[in-house]
Amino acid sequence: MATWYNLTSEQWELLSGLISAAKKGGRKRSVDMEAVVNAIFYILCAGCAWRMLPHDFPSWKTVYHYFRQWRKDGTWQQIHERLRLWVRVSQNREPSPSEVIMDSQSVETATMVSKEVGYDSGKKIKGRKRHILIDTLGLLIIVVITAANVSEQAGAKQVLFKLDQVRDRMGRLIRIWVDGGYRGIGFTHWVMDVYRWLWSVVTRKEEQKGFVVLPKPWLVERTFGWFNWCRRLSKDYEILPETTKTFIYIAMIRLMLKQLA
Repeated sequence: MATWYNLTSEQWELLSGLISAAKKGGRKRSVDMEAVVNAIFYILCAGCAWRMLPHDFPSWKTVYHYFRQWRKDGTWQQIHERLRLWVRVSQNREPSPSEVIMDSQSVETATMVSKEVGYDSGKKIKGRKRHILIDTLGLLIIVVITAANVSEQAGAKQVLFKLDQVRDRMGRLIRIWVDGGYRGIGFTHWVMDVYRWLWSVVTRKEEQKGFVVLPKPWLVERTFGWFNWCRRLSKDYEILPETTKTFIYIAMIRLMLKQLA
């Protein structure tokens, strides 16, 4: 069997309890769920098409069925959130972070992708933009996918709206760190007035030239770097933005399982 990115027994033990049991009343589930998850991880890391899944995995139609079903019913995000809390606790952190960091990344789309596609004139990229919010460990909290021509502030509004929806899980949150792309007195006041979070913009000093590592925003760049371990995320191949978001959550699930076991 293909063993590239298979789960270890310890990792599967952690993950298996988070996967819903088969629905009652239907046909008994016969597929090996560990093999299904390993196949999805293979697709993510190898970057191949579903139909090119090696034959020693379950049928690609079966694997895609579970991938799609769990995307639609929120299973992937539920698994991700549970693992994120476990990682934070394992690092002696509180479940809710007090500080988070936000940034965006423009990614080229494949030729056949047309939904939510735009041109980022600053990065000179035609594609989509990934707006993410992470904690200080680099763990993902929120991801929003837009066309690449959507500005940082417009994307930030979508992220903040989603963050506000899970405010009950973010009881300790005080400050959001961003880079110079989100600057603006008016926008800072808007964030603080509407959401009551501190909006802290980090910029390099005028005397600094060339590439400069900013104190907090560099953590987001590290998270974007983790995405690059997965060929499926090196370019946006997905017809639906929701599928791209799902693969990002799966990439983080795989990363957190490695940290836990």
